[in-house]
Amino acid sequence: MKNQHLAWYALALGAAAVGAFVLGVSSSTILLALVVLVCPVMMLFMMGGHGGGSRPRVHRRCAAQ
Repeated sequence: MKNQHLAWYALALGAAAVGAFVLGVSSSTILLALVVLVCPVMMLFMMGGHGGGSRPRVHRRCAAQ
């Protein structure tokens, strides 16, 4: 996930919350949905800078033997 897209994600989340409130969804339901979404969203933020990790790594000690 790129940092340049964070503002768009926040805007979309805010628009969805306001839209749900306008459509009559109770505020407690909206808050519950936001709390449930915290876990996967934090995973995206925390794992975003790790670069994928699909490349095999060779340790120097193992390669020297």
